[in-house]
Amino acid sequence: MGRTYLHILLASLVVPLLGLAPVGQAVAQESEYCLGCHSEEEAVGNDLLIDSQRFDTTAHGELGCASCHSNIPDTHPDDGLAPFPKAECRECHQEVSEEYARTEHAANATCGDCHNPHQVRGAHQVSGHDMNRQCSSCHLPAEMSKAHGLWLPQADLHLEMLPCISCHSGSKDYVINLFITARKFHPDSAVPVRGQPFDLAEFADLQALAVDGDIPTLIDTDRDGKVSLAELRRFNGSSEFPHLRLKGMFTPAEVTHDLQILNNRWDCTFCHASGPDAMQTTFLSLPQADGSYRRIPVEKGAILDILNGTPDFYMMGATRNAAMNKIGLAILAGGLVMPLGHGTIRLLTRKNRR
Repeated sequence: MGRTYLHILLASLVVPLLGLAPVGQAVAQESEYCLGCHSEEEAVGNDLLIDSQRFDTTAHGELGCASCHSNIPDTHPDDGLAPFPKAECRECHQEVSEEYARTEHAANATCGDCHNPHQVRGAHQVSGHDMNRQCSSCHLPAEMSKAHGLWLPQADLHLEMLPCISCHSGSKDYVINLFITARKFHPDSAVPVRGQPFDLAEFADLQALAVDGDIPTLIDTDRDGKVSLAELRRFNGSSEFPHLRLKGMFTPAEVTHDLQILNNRWDCTFCHASGPDAMQTTFLSLPQADGSYRRIPVEKGAILDILNGTPDFYMMGATRNAAMNKIGLAILAGGLVMPLGHGTIRLLTRKNRR
């Protein structure tokens, strides 16, 4: 432990000036030094343990440890003292901090109570289930289901298919995120357990199924970086992966921290409107090795083609299917044949009846 943080910080300034290494490399070396201890539970204990793989791929990881822990003395860790103070979130996230400070949550939870600074990611890199996991640490799912069930039909289904912040924030733009879910296998065989629910598929499981371990090719078969309606249909109807299916979640495109209960969220038409633009924007979100998700754009109209495209997501009133429209019209027409036909015949034969 003879190498100190002072040496590291000097290296990050001097080495680039000498043209021997870029700043990014010096930051990486500094973080690597810190994680040499903090990624080992035996060295720092569970409270100070950091998942180095996850941290390295976050925005905070790119900045380096010293960006937030700038006052680490050169005697650390040999002095046995806790390295305080550390940076506060508002120093970088002032606008978000001010927005959150105006909410009722601010009196009960700090940023760190919901966000682990060594794992935090943008909204496009996490699943809706990850978002809800933050809320459920205080708002127990059973209690929330009961409270919502007093007024919301099928409350359990709504809470399963929506991040809490879809209704409890002022986010205005929404998208549909599709996730691959999987049935669990019997522990002693490769047969899916029938009747078991579909849970979010893990990175390792999908990697094992994909050609060359390239997960996107499970659906994006032509490897063009986007998913077509034909590719969605092929995946959902495939006999090769009967234990996999797609699940959709209605999530904010941009997350806000003005947590509140908005009046228009009580109106069913906020989500169940007729063909809003949000229904046209869809992404396929695939798990990555570091625990994040990677988004791949899906062809416009995926949700409107719901029966052939995404069977585990149906937003009544907002979805449309051409085949169902024709069937519905046929049913209506058939229902009108008898009364209209009967009335017409009676009208034409009224003289005979006299």
